[in-house]
Formats: sequence, structure tokens, C-alpha cells
Amino acid sequence: MRIIRNLAIAVAVLLLIAVAAVFLIDANRFRPALETELSAVLGRQVKIADLKVSLIHGGVSADGLFVADDPKFGHDPFVSAKSLDIGVEFWPFVFSRKLIVTDLTITEPQITLLETDSGVWNFSSIGGKPKPGEPPPPPKPASAENLNLSVKLIKISVGRFTLRHIGNKGKPIVLDNVALELRDFSPGAAFPFSFSAKLGGGGDIKLDGKAGPIDAADTAMTPVAASLSLTQVDLVSAGLLDPAIGVAGLVSLTGKAESNGRLVNLDGRLKIDKLRLVKTGTPAQRPFELDFAVAHDLRKRSGTIHRGDLHFGGAPASLTGDYALAGEIPVVHLNFSGPKMPVMELAAFLPAMDIVLPAGSSLQSGTLSAKATAQGPADRLEASGSVALADARLAGFNMGAKMASIEKLAGIKQGPDTDIQTLNAGFTYGPEGQALQDLLLVVAGIGQLTGAGTVSASHALDFKMRANVQTSGALLTAIGERNASVPFSITGTASEPVFRPDVKEMVKEKAESVEKAAGRAIDKVAGEGSGIGKAAGGLLKGLLGGKKKE
Repeated sequence: MRIIRNLAIAVAVLLLIAVAAVFLIDANRFRPALETELSAVLGRQVKIADLKVSLIHGGVSADGLFVADDPKFGHDPFVSAKSLDIGVEFWPFVFSRKLIVTDLTITEPQITLLETDSGVWNFSSIGGKPKPGEPPPPPKPASAENLNLSVKLIKISVGRFTLRHIGNKGKPIVLDNVALELRDFSPGAAFPFSFSAKLGGGGDIKLDGKAGPIDAADTAMTPVAASLSLTQVDLVSAGLLDPAIGVAGLVSLTGKAESNGRLVNLDGRLKIDKLRLVKTGTPAQRPFELDFAVAHDLRKRSGTIHRGDLHFGGAPASLTGDYALAGEIPVVHLNFSGPKMPVMELAAFLPAMDIVLPAGSSLQSGTLSAKATAQGPADRLEASGSVALADARLAGFNMGAKMASIEKLAGIKQGPDTDIQTLNAGFTYGPEGQALQDLLLVVAGIGQLTGAGTVSASHALDFKMRANVQTSGALLTAIGERNASVPFSITGTASEPVFRPDVKEMVKEKAESVEKAAGRAIDKVAGEGSGIGKAAGGLLKGLLGGKKKE
């Protein structure tokens, strides 16, 4: 017991001597050497506030750290931190006055990351050698002989990163509460890292993986392989998308990224809640999901979507194409294909695309097939393609009743719902609205409707249509029409469409029919080429209300 007690006393005395010795060390004597070494390693001027011995952190600490930016990007600091804690090997520090640095912890740094149009970042030159014409690094002070900067662990705690593209007037991306850890750090080899942060406007981001070796010519081109996670990131509030584009939503993403320094290959699954695809749309009622594979060129700031498997609920579709991010507004060229998608799955996404159904109605069955190509700036996107709807029910919309005035002519049946057997059309879409061409609509109890028209950005309708029906209508029956072709228009709005027969066009067509029939009959009697039949037919047309030819 006496031996143990004596050993304990000896250890306690040794510790007291070590602690006392720590307080006798002037840690600030290492500051010039530390600034010089860090400046040489980073290729940037580094300034450190007064150093103090810190028993809590097992080394020395400074109340401030400043790292200069690349002069090409401005004169504001690249890094401005509240404190810097320097972990050292304790016994050499106490007894040999040697500062063997093992780890660095930067607390509450403010870091500004700037990118040019050519994809060059203001941190690209960190660690680079002095370029021709630049002043050589200052000579090392005498205290540098007792300094060993063999850092293996680098941490950033409670940081704030601001990412901005130079020349872009849009909102910068802000990352708060940043935690970064580089382990077993070595510039010439791959090293593990972890990163987490909260995005301004809401949402979290996490990365875990390996980086390195650091590219000596451009730090931004350093190879990286990592797993990536985004959770409930607001696309607009976080600054990822300009509000002018109109796309919005809360993004969650899980995936893997691999970069060789020039090209990033990213694949994973994207989920967007409250998706809105156009500025005038409203958030979708169901999550939208996308399994994707993207190759992105870091220098060109452009990429290719090699695989995009869309999931509108249980309705599958595909999206591929290219994009460019060099300007303020992304430019895209996209190809969409969705064969036989269940209408019930798509219904929840119609508001996101600002597609309005007649008031009180809903799609309750059927399939939709669509192909489209979209291109141009994202805020002025233009698209064209085709759609085909089959065996669909538009519940709560009585087309027969809406066509009541036409019903008197054609004897169209009424019902509480509209059963669409077939709808085929080509379409174009732009900022001013959309247009449908070669529209073919077959509705149970009504017949075949054909035509074309437009839907404005404010949902105003302007369609010229024709109903081909087997009629029992009184007027058409009276003039001997059993298989009628009734011209009509659709105006009003998408939520309150108005159907009106085009009586003037009907009379005109009937007059033309009578004119031709009468002309043929008279010519048959008088002989071809006499001209009498044509003149008589024109007279009859005028009597029936047709416009006289000049």
C-alpha cells in the first residue's frame, strides 16, 4: 500500500509540475511560425489572434482566425472564425517547448464560397504554389524549428458557408450550423470526411465519404466519393431555384456521388413534397419521386440526365435530357415519355401543372399516354408533344347538359358524368398558354368531337369544334340530316366551359351543299359547261342565307 501511495504522490507531483510548466510557457512565441506555416500550406495569408495555453483543449487556442481570399475574388476574408483550437502533443510541448500540432478545430467560421461562369471557385487556388510574378513566401522565423504541422484531424464547428455565383443576382445558398471533419488528413492521399449543415430556408444536408488526393492545380477538382442525403430542403427558400422559374417544393434525396475532379456522376432517388411545376400552379397533393442518374461537368456547369424514372404515385414515366446552369436561369432540353399512366394516380399532380378541370369534376378512371419535348430557359419553357386518354370518366361533369343548345339540334344524351372513350391530341405549351391540335374526342352518348383550340395562361378557352353524331334532333331531322356534323365553339374558362352551336356556319354549310346539288342537277339537264347550274346554285345559296361571292 505504501508503494502505491508513493507512486500516486509522485504522479500527482509530476502532474502539478507539468501544469505549472504549462502556465509558464509563452504560447504566443509560436504565433509567427504558425502563421507562416499555415500561409505556406494554404497559399493564402493567415492571421491568428494571440495564442493562449488551453488545458481544456489540450493545447493552445486563439480568439480569432482570418484567412485571406484569392485577390481575383476580392479583399474580404475567405475565412473569419471566432476561435481556433490547436491540439498538440502534450509532453514535448511542456518539457521541450516543441509545438507538434495534431489537430485543428475552427469554431464559428464565416466562409464565403464564390464561383465564376467558367466554374472556378475562390478556394480553387488554396494549397497551390506561388504563380509567376507573385511575391515569394516570407522566410520562416526562428521559432519554426520547434513547430511540426503534422495535422491529422481538422474540424469545423458551428460554421456558416455562403455560396454565391459571381454575376448572379439571385439569392445565395446559405449553410448554417456546418460541421466538417477531415480524418487522417494527408494532401497526397485519400482521406475520410463527414459534413453536415442546415440550409437557409429549411432542410438538412449530410455527406460522408472520402476525398483526395488534393488537386494541386485546382482544389475544387479534388476527387470525391460520398453518400449524399438531403432532407426536406425548400428549393426556393434555400436559393437552389430562382422563384421566377415557378418550380417549387420540399426535396429529400438519397444518393451516391463520385467525382474525378472534372465530372460528377450522381445517382439516387429524389422525392419532392408539395411539388409545383409552373408559377401559376398549386402544390401537388401527393409526393413526386424520381430515380435518376446524372453526369455533371463541373467546368461547363452542365450535365446529362441519363436515367430519370418518374413516379407520379403508381404511374411510371421517364425523363431524360440535358441542362446548362451557366446563366442566371437554367436552360434545359428534356424528353418525357409516359405510356398508359393510370389517371387516378396523375390526378393529384394536375394542380402542380396548373391543369384545371371543370368545377366540381374529377377524373376517376382511365389511362393517359403522353410524349413531350421541352426546351429553353426554365422560366420561359416551351414544350410540344401528344397525349392520348382512354376509357376515362370525368365524374361530376355533365357534358350533355353543357351542350344543351346543341342537344336541341342533334339530340345528344345527358348524364351526370362524362365517359371519355378516346381523347387524342397534339399540343404545344409556352408562357402564353397551350394549344391543342388535331383534337379527337369520342364521348359515350354524344359521339365524335373534333377540332382545335387554345387555353390561355389565365385558363380562357377558345376552341372551334365539330360534333359528328347520329341525330334525332328536331331541326336537323327536319332538313333531312340523320348523320349530322354540328359545328360549335367552346369558350369561357377551363373551370366553367361554355358550349355554343355555330348556327351561322351550319347554314353556310347547308347552303353550300344545296348550291352544289342544284348546280349538278341543272348542269345534268342543260349540259356540262353551260354555267347555268353554277349561277342557279349561287342564287339558291343567297336565298338560304349564304354570303354572295363578289
